[in-house]
Amino acid sequence: MTAGTEVTVGTLLLCEYERIKDEQRGRIAFRDGLIYAMLASTAAVLAASLRSGFEAGFLLLLPPVSVLLGWTYLINDQKVSAMGQYIRVTLAPRLAAAAGTNDEVFGWETAHREDARRVWRKRMQLAADLIAFVVMPTAAILIYLLVGALTAQLVAVSTLETAATIVLGAQIVLYADLSI
Repeated sequence: MTAGTEVTVGTLLLCEYERIKDEQRGRIAFRDGLIYAMLASTAAVLAASLRSGFEAGFLLLLPPVSVLLGWTYLINDQKVSAMGQYIRVTLAPRLAAAAGTNDEVFGWETAHREDARRVWRKRMQLAADLIAFVVMPTAAILIYLLVGALTAQLVAVSTLETAATIVLGAQIVLYADLSI
């Protein structure tokens, strides 16, 4: 702001909106990149396993990577949703009140959620998230247990990895924003 410019509540709220949207865009880009990181990690683990003459123990590298990337994905996705909710529920009404209007502000924040196919798309995204971060590492664990050289240590590791993957999967389902 320049000297002599009046700072109003509306100006402050618009500034807050811009900052939230900047953070939201950054988190969306980062979050979406984690899917590609998971696919690359899966390819790298499979390649290492195949290069070793299909040493199934290498597959146990995938679950910890999946849990790490999946948790980071989940937290960023939750923050993106929380920012959108804050804009819809708190910021937009405050800005409308500051502007002295009953008209909706930031209409896109609610309009895109009213699409009749939104819930279907969110369910498909949930399925994709579960495939990327839960099904693939679970398959890696199962393949190891079925065809790998079982040792007590690696079976114990696979048990812990299974538990961590189940917890991640449950959290992904719990945080899925399937509401309209």
